[in-house]
Amino acid sequence: MTFDRRRREEILRERAAGYVRTALANITREYPHMPYFVATGPGAYPTHRELHPAFYGCFDWHSCVEMHWVVVRLLRRFPDAVPGSEARATLDELLTAENIAAEAGFFSDPNHRALERPYGWGWLLALSYELKTWDDPDARRWAAALEPLATLLGSNLAEWLTVVTYPQRTGVHQNTAFALSRAYDYAKLRAGQGDDALLATIRAAAGRWFARDEDYPAHYEPSGADFLSPALCEAELMSRILGPSRFPGWLERFLPTLADSSPESLFRPAVVSDPTDGHIAHLHGLNLSRAWAFATLAERLPQDDVRIPPLLAAAERHAAAALPHVTGSDYMVEHWLAAYATLLLS
Repeated sequence: MTFDRRRREEILRERAAGYVRTALANITREYPHMPYFVATGPGAYPTHRELHPAFYGCFDWHSCVEMHWVVVRLLRRFPDAVPGSEARATLDELLTAENIAAEAGFFSDPNHRALERPYGWGWLLALSYELKTWDDPDARRWAAALEPLATLLGSNLAEWLTVVTYPQRTGVHQNTAFALSRAYDYAKLRAGQGDDALLATIRAAAGRWFARDEDYPAHYEPSGADFLSPALCEAELMSRILGPSRFPGWLERFLPTLADSSPESLFRPAVVSDPTDGHIAHLHGLNLSRAWAFATLAERLPQDDVRIPPLLAAAERHAAAALPHVTGSDYMVEHWLAAYATLLLS
């Protein structure tokens, strides 16, 4: 199979240095940016960098967090293939206890309790997990600095999940399933350390919302600004929740025509008509996140499952449509797309 895990790893090694350079350039680029906070009175507004001294780059907070994840993940995976000294120096400057205290202060403000929820929170917990599980002196220092913010957002996420009645089945930042998937490894790590509150709430929420879903209307996808597939994000999360014994049957009920590469609209890469338009540019991310989900589902099915070949073929088609645009493209694409390329290829 031409797009299996080994081939994806080869592609990533070839491109890792470019992805890290792109990520480093963006996480330290202050302008343009889109500030996101609640004003409660008159007076001068704080700058984005004052509010977010660690995650001020990449146009918006969540993009900066996910591009930090790119730097860490690729520095960890390919230390001999990426600009390691520059990456470590940049992370040393940004991931400090002082900077993270300011970040935690922002999210501790009751007026900001819904900001970056759940997408940015999920990516922050994914970054924390990557650092916590890396046996490296610098990574241990960065993980310790990040811990107060990860603990805060993990606790906030667990609390929020207990009161959310309905999931958001959307193709943008509010998608609930994708955020829970991003947070899942961190939650499992915490459970292994004796704190299973977040993992238990993620599993309970996913079961409550998704366990009985059948015949999902994926033929309505995509919408015009999607960077996620609601159908595939839900399926990927449930592959984690249900495990190898129950997931194949659930997937058959949820998307019963996958073996026939159907619905056709789900298996056909999205067309990006204007990469300079921030919303239309999202569709490059849709192609890569679909490719990631297709490939991941293929890996989590039994080896002889008839759905695996069409899933891997779809992953390869979607990757081919988007990977050429990860670097060297418009800023509306380049400030975030490496995160989805890295997610797919690693």
